[in-house]
Amino acid sequence: MRFMILRKADKNTEGGTLPSKALLEAMGNYMEEMGKAGVLQSAEGLQDSSKGVRIKFSNGKPALTAGPFADAKESIAGFCIIQAKSKEEALDWAKRWPAIDADGEVELEVRQIHEAEDFGADFTPELREQEQKLRDKIAGNR
Repeated sequence: MRFMILRKADKNTEGGTLPSKALLEAMGNYMEEMGKAGVLQSAEGLQDSSKGVRIKFSNGKPALTAGPFADAKESIAGFCIIQAKSKEEALDWAKRWPAIDADGEVELEVRQIHEAEDFGADFTPELREQEQKLRDKIAGNR
């Protein structure tokens, strides 16, 4: 099972404050630990929402709103994707998040990622093959 650990934004991440050397080291060690355990698939930090754009569709037409966005709690500062045997294992990894982040006041969200089998018969063999070809192409571009 794959899970995404979302690091919610806060006043520091939204204010453009970059992580300290100590936090960069702690996060690096945490990511290295997950990498050595074979669970880490990807991880990235995001720039603050002032550099982002939200796109909302109404009747199929996009409307763009430039950041920053008022409610930082609705924004994401970063993420990692992990492969875990269970939700409990994913939560165990998330609970190891470095306590130094946000002076121990960080908020994470853990969400399971849909897999092909979750979609049932509507996800036909042809659609599965199409998706796999795309995944293979993306993997080849890395």
